Amino acid sequence: MAPAVGLGLAVGMAAAYAVNHLFGGMLYGVGSTDLTTFAGAGILLAGVAALAAYLPARRAVQVDPQMALRYE
Repeated sequence: MAPAVGLGLAVGMAAAYAVNHLFGGMLYGVGSTDLTTFAGAGILLAGVAALAAYLPARRAVQVDPQMALRYE
């Protein structure tokens, strides 16, 4: 996982935990400090970030380096 993704997840989770008391009354059936929800959101966001990095990398690997150098 890229350091930026890890840092973003850490800061986001800390901020979400810090302001959870503001939104605790709006949640139905989920506690404001539910660890499963926090972990699930973090895993989902990390998966999206991994997919966003994988797709362009896979496309870049398919390019022949000599053709890319000749193009410029």
